[in-house]
Amino acid sequence: MSGSGKPIYKRVLLKLSGEALMGDLPFGINPEVLARIAREIKQLTATGVQLGIVVGGGNIFRGVSTSAAGMERATADYMGMLATIMNAMALQDALESAGVAARVQSALLVQPAVESYVRARAINHLQKGRVVIFAAGTGNPFFTTDTAASLRGLEIGADVVIKATKVDGIYDQDPAKYPNAVRYQKLTYDEALEKRLGVMDAAAIAICRDNGMPLRVISMNEDGNLMRAILSETVGTLVVPGDAK
Repeated sequence: MSGSGKPIYKRVLLKLSGEALMGDLPFGINPEVLARIAREIKQLTATGVQLGIVVGGGNIFRGVSTSAAGMERATADYMGMLATIMNAMALQDALESAGVAARVQSALLVQPAVESYVRARAINHLQKGRVVIFAAGTGNPFFTTDTAASLRGLEIGADVVIKATKVDGIYDQDPAKYPNAVRYQKLTYDEALEKRLGVMDAAAIAICRDNGMPLRVISMNEDGNLMRAILSETVGTLVVPGDAK
C-alpha cells in the first residue's frame, strides 16, 4: 500500500464487464452487486480521482455468442451496443442513488435518454468530479468494449486503464483449472501476446502498447479491490509497453 494513502493515479479509465453486474444470476443485472460497485466507486471518487467507465453488455447480449448464431455480425454487435447502454444507465442510477454525480455518454445517438459522446464534454464532466460512463463501445461493429476502453482511456488522458474481471490478475494458465497457476505481477504487452494470455483483444493491446498506456487487471469480486488498485502498485497485474518495464 502507498504509505501516505494517496492515489497513485489522478485519472482512471475503468473497464467493467457486463458479466460483473450479474453476480450469481444467469443473466441481467444484480441490484446488490450494482449497489456494491457504486459504493466502491464512491470511495474512489472521494479521494479526488477522476473516473471514466466503459461498461460491457455481455450480461444482456453478446454479439459473438451462441445467442447470436445465424445473425449477421454487424446486427448482433449493434444489439450488443444497446445492451451496454442499458447497463450504463443502470450504473448511473446506482451511482446517483449513492450520491455520486454521473453522466452517460453513448457512441450511438440515443437522445434524450443519454448524452452523445463528445470528448471535450466528457473531460469537462471529469474535471467537475462527475463519473463519466461511456456506452455503446466505439459505436462501430467488429470492435470490442476492450478496444473502446483503450480508445476512451487515451482520449480522456487517463493515467491507466483498469480492467475489472472475475480473476485477480493475469495468470500463466487458467487458475480455475490449474491450482498451481502463477499470477504475473508485471509483464509487457508483447509478452502477453507471445504467451497468448488473453489480456485483451489484439486491437486493444496494440492501441495501449503503441501509445504508452499501462493496463492494470484486477478482480471486481473482492470488496475494496478497486480502492486498493489506486493506492497500491502490487494489486492485480500491471501490463506495460516494453520500454516501460
